[in-house]
Amino acid sequence: MSSSKDEQQQSIRLPAEARLLVIKLASLGDLLLATPALRALRETYPQARIDLLVTPGSADLLAGWEIIDEIIVLDKYLFDSPRQVLTDPLRLGRLFPLWQRLRSAHYDAVLLLHHLTLPFGRLKHQLLVRATGARWRVGLDNGHGWFLNVRVKDEGFGAMHEADYNLAVAAAVGAHTSDRRLTVPLSEAEREQARCLLYMDEAPDPFMRPIIAMHPGSGSYSTARRWAPERFAALADTLYREVGGQLVLLGGPEEGELHQHILSLLRSGLPARSFAGKGSVKVTTAVLEQVDLFIGNDAGVMHLAAAAGTPTVAIFGLSNHRAWGPYTGGVPGRQAVVVRLDLPCMPCFYRGHELGTPEGCATRDCLAQLGVDPVATAARSLLLQAGYRPASPLHTSQPSQAGTPNEDH
Repeated sequence: MSSSKDEQQQSIRLPAEARLLVIKLASLGDLLLATPALRALRETYPQARIDLLVTPGSADLLAGWEIIDEIIVLDKYLFDSPRQVLTDPLRLGRLFPLWQRLRSAHYDAVLLLHHLTLPFGRLKHQLLVRATGARWRVGLDNGHGWFLNVRVKDEGFGAMHEADYNLAVAAAVGAHTSDRRLTVPLSEAEREQARCLLYMDEAPDPFMRPIIAMHPGSGSYSTARRWAPERFAALADTLYREVGGQLVLLGGPEEGELHQHILSLLRSGLPARSFAGKGSVKVTTAVLEQVDLFIGNDAGVMHLAAAAGTPTVAIFGLSNHRAWGPYTGGVPGRQAVVVRLDLPCMPCFYRGHELGTPEGCATRDCLAQLGVDPVATAARSLLLQAGYRPASPLHTSQPSQAGTPNEDH
């Protein structure tokens, strides 16, 4: 193998005790989709040092996971646009301690788990990767990856699931795993907190079931991904009339008002509670381990449900379900269904090699025209497989817009 740092390689093999830095400056859901790749690195290089560079908002998600040696935090949102840097050049000085830290770690390889989509983002990623001084710079190449010397072809958003793109970057350094589950490391204390939150003072066994969890919100980056709250309420009423049980609404404290709106719309007598802002992200994951079904929009909580192994119905509109649908990792018994329309304009968010339009079009037909019936059909199917039979016969019609089980995603 040549010693030239800039020689391009399709794949390499690292020393057994290599020092690796993985860069994933993203939200909780996106970081979660990197966990199979991180597991692949640890299984292939058990003696390596594996550090992870993340944002403050996702730093706690993988805390305590034995696969990672150290989690390093960078607030990338301080440097998210050229204007921020031009109007306040002194903020660049905040990067100096990080630069020193990365340089002094003497990494053998840096793995960039990002698409090179926007010009300023490409510049930031290039500077970060170069700052490490690592011999091997590994990542996706969509034609702008000239600063990488181990390149994985980027065919565009949705050509592969994001989790599979991350696994492909790991494979470029010879790392593979047969365990492609998403992982949130949970402590017994977090699971106990979830049990107290969910069951209150009652024992789990006689508790009213099925427990259906819904997440009607979305990340702040694209609130256009939200299905109408009126339809979440109508769906909850429909399922309660058929199978009984109870409803819990999940989300952050900023979604409390949305939850209360949905609770006010319920008409069936369904027992329902809001967990908005109650417990950490890990406690939310532990709650999801205990529920019977999850229904939610394209958002981080949906990925938490997939990680928890909860049967999942994911509602997609403008965003790319082939890139960010619920990922089961091909694990037998894990079930996930994507429900979406099939309009020619879909997806308009992360399409091909372009960012697209995070807030969609003015009418957002992809969600506005998606009724309750297709989502209810998918939910009934998963509840039936879990042994919950309706009090009244299931509808026999299968709306053409209903999703189908997504075995890989």
